[in-house]
Amino acid sequence: TPPPYPFCDKMQIKPQPSPSSEQKKREREERLDIVLWKKPLITLQYFFLETLLNLKELTIKLWHRRRIVVSLLLLLALLTSAYYIEGAHQQYVHYLEKKLLWCAYWVGLGILSSVGLGTGLHTFLLYLGPHIASVTLAAYECNSVNFPEPPYPDQIICPDVEGVEGSISLWTIISKVRLEACMWGAGTAIGELPPYFMARAARLSGEEPDDEEYQEFEEMLEHAQTAQDFASRAKLAVQNLVQKVGFFGILACASIPNPLFDLAGITCGHFLVPFWTFFGATLIGKAIIKMHIQKLFVIITFSKHIVEQMVALIGAVPSVGPSLQKPFQQYLETQRLKLHHKAEGAPQSENWLSWMFEKLVIVMVCYFILSIINSMAQSYAKRLQQMSSEEKTK
Repeated sequence: TPPPYPFCDKMQIKPQPSPSSEQKKREREERLDIVLWKKPLITLQYFFLETLLNLKELTIKLWHRRRIVVSLLLLLALLTSAYYIEGAHQQYVHYLEKKLLWCAYWVGLGILSSVGLGTGLHTFLLYLGPHIASVTLAAYECNSVNFPEPPYPDQIICPDVEGVEGSISLWTIISKVRLEACMWGAGTAIGELPPYFMARAARLSGEEPDDEEYQEFEEMLEHAQTAQDFASRAKLAVQNLVQKVGFFGILACASIPNPLFDLAGITCGHFLVPFWTFFGATLIGKAIIKMHIQKLFVIITFSKHIVEQMVALIGAVPSVGPSLQKPFQQYLETQRLKLHHKAEGAPQSENWLSWMFEKLVIVMVCYFILSIINSMAQSYAKRLQQMSSEEKTK
């Protein structure tokens, strides 16, 4: 089957002259040594310099688009006036503010999850998954999803009038968390754009970007016929699916939990797949299809009878079962009391499960920030190496 974008193969793009592979490998190894735990002072210095250069470049771009910037500033001034002027419209303003901030929060977490700066922050496991699990547990306990607002979504408590026993269905919970889940999925789709644009710019310019995944993709193309191991064949299958099937191939890759999806973005950029074909399929796959699969998994896992069975199974473990079961039972009982406005009757000592989860979140966020600092410092080091190479060629 011929690829849906045959014009890509006909394009004659001449690569620009580049340093030898050995020199590039040596320069890359030098850059990888610039990390906070090896060279803290140089890393911080390069990070701040790279930040200043990025701000300078952003300022120049905004100046070139100053008409758009002025229009946006005027629009912002009008919205600010509407926000502060008293009137009957204030109830709609506050409603829109609440919804927009809620959507922006989840879109931002989705972008952080897949943006690719360093390790990526696994915000589904840290934020969205626990939120869906909390709503699921509360829905079965309260027999309702009409939680009082406020304090929902900051805190979940049962409504004063509880629902009928057995009135909660799977679809009810899915509908309750649909907005935040779809916004998070849309954020992950936006976070997949950098690999696409990087590969597209590299193909059009002929320059080779400093990215491990892109270099791995180029090596895979070179050794496509001799790939033997499972990982290489899986990556090659993703690349062939995206290249030959087009929109529906991208949709299939985006619709399932797929750690190789970055490769799909690089493939689409390299073969100059149109932007809306790539982003449209990615958005539908991640924000609608994949998110409903993940929601179903979390909701079913944390449904009332499944949780009770899991706690009972933990208690059945020989020797250590009862001691492991106790903190889970305490945690569930504490949450149940909070839902029914009886938190004062709950144990005041902090549960070790909550303590461990909080510390895990802090560690992952700190590591994510460190990876961004290292990545930006290495980007500045690459600038210096390019400047040095240009001076030698003169």
